[in-house]
Amino acid sequence: MGHNILLVDDDPLVLSSLERSLRKEAFNVLCASSAEEALDILEKGYVDLVISDQQMPGISGTEFLATVSRDFPDTIRFMLTGNASLEVALQAINKGAVSRFFVKPCNNIELAVAIRQALQQKDFLTQARRLLFAAKRQSTLLDELERCVPGITQVKRDRKGAIILNDESGQIEDLMNELGCEIVRVEKQLEKFDL
Repeated sequence: MGHNILLVDDDPLVLSSLERSLRKEAFNVLCASSAEEALDILEKGYVDLVISDQQMPGISGTEFLATVSRDFPDTIRFMLTGNASLEVALQAINKGAVSRFFVKPCNNIELAVAIRQALQQKDFLTQARRLLFAAKRQSTLLDELERCVPGITQVKRDRKGAIILNDESGQIEDLMNELGCEIVRVEKQLEKFDL
């Protein structure tokens, strides 16, 4: 699945120019000519990154990006503006929580590289969250197994570091089958709690 990029600018020439410059990139480019139209697009589907102009009729870019930050916090926000004052930049960073600020006309290669880097960072963070969730789930599963079968998660080693199998019953296969059944039972219990 490709990433979705949303371009927001009231100037159709700027939108078409940006869209053309990003056409060869490995992401889908969506366009909106107003903040209101952009918010409709955001509501309808997942957008990874928004690039907004500052001076638009109705809602300014800063106000729009502040709304995006609040309502769609996982969406990366860039500002691209011809009105590059310190005040606008500070508002964009403080209110809109933009991660990049570009001045028109911007270098299309620099913009594309910044987009790729931001999306790559977002993908890394998403994967890190998934791995953390999996680690927490495994930890919960191990805790549950330890409560049901005390000592099952303990590993005994000899002086050389080799694992010692304590086969008091002489039936390792039976123990492994019982463990497998217990894991399935605990996983079913965890699914009930959506862990």
